[in-house]
Amino acid sequence: MRVLFVVQGEGRGHLMQAIAVSRMLKSAGHDVVEVLVGKSCGRVIPQFFYEQIGAPVHCFDSPNFMPTVRNQRPPLLRSVAYNIVRLPRYALSVRFIYQRIRAGRVDMVLNFYELLTGMLYFFCRPSASHVCVGHQLLFLHRDFRFPGANRLSWCSLKLFTWMASFGAERKLALSFREMPDDESHDIFVVPPLLRREVVTARPSDGRYIHGYMVNAGFSESVEAWHRQHPEVELHFFRDRGGDGGAERVDATLTFHAIDDRAFLRSLCGCAAYATTAGFESVCEAMYLGKPLLLVPAHIEQECNAYDAALSGGVVVADDFRADDLLRIARHHRRDMDFVRWVDSCDARFMAHLEAAVPLRVARVAWA
Repeated sequence: MRVLFVVQGEGRGHLMQAIAVSRMLKSAGHDVVEVLVGKSCGRVIPQFFYEQIGAPVHCFDSPNFMPTVRNQRPPLLRSVAYNIVRLPRYALSVRFIYQRIRAGRVDMVLNFYELLTGMLYFFCRPSASHVCVGHQLLFLHRDFRFPGANRLSWCSLKLFTWMASFGAERKLALSFREMPDDESHDIFVVPPLLRREVVTARPSDGRYIHGYMVNAGFSESVEAWHRQHPEVELHFFRDRGGDGGAERVDATLTFHAIDDRAFLRSLCGCAAYATTAGFESVCEAMYLGKPLLLVPAHIEQECNAYDAALSGGVVVADDFRADDLLRIARHHRRDMDFVRWVDSCDARFMAHLEAAVPLRVARVAWA
């Protein structure tokens, strides 16, 4: 089977999922022919992705939240206007994806929650099978419950998710826990996609807090808390271009440019983890038995934080204040039910992928 990946490139979560699936497919004898990454102009794709994905990588312009002056919470309506202005560029991106599908003679497009892939299948309907992957697909599940957020925000999120997954034979919804499938909406619930390095890692209980921020503007609140608690050692990673070095503020606070190996080493050895509630890194921390402080940056992350908190060992806040995190860290224990759920991923995931191609053939023939 020849597979083309289309990956949303904001943050590191979808990138890590793509690496895990690429290795899974190659182990089963399938071929990942090309990887297309959608990103906004302000994002830099980390070097580790190019090194580990094992296929040619090409980037294209893709919609996302509008950046703010402090690079923190993006305003919804201004983000919509921001992306409407860029519609001609996105139309070229849709055309580019279509051309790569045809040139690669692919059997399947594996869409890691990239909106423009769904738009391509809405307008063009390529012959390749379409499978969409992401935690966000749970938002369309009949049993998913939203937090008490603004109704417009979560309705917009559901619409975005429906658009991103349009035309998918199967929607593989990554979940913190086992749930029944929702076959009426072609939604199949699968475990989180964690890379081999996480699954084989040996965690230890350190004395520092490890953190990750997609939005570097949150560093101000980290520094404010640090000034009140200088005795607590903090190591925070953030997306930023440059040489990948570390910015040592003082003896107990260091900001690191994102580096995959250094990030995982720090996560394995920390006492607790603080982040903006991206699904993938939350799952990595849960698998390694780390308590979490989640500070959502937008409605999608608010849903992630709400869902993760149902599993326990999670503090949800609107700012990086780690007092409650340190309190729960003293008595936190690894959730072995979650570990077993994640360990069952490969067999479940591959069964769905291999079932999708004949399903597409059958639907095309019926039409």
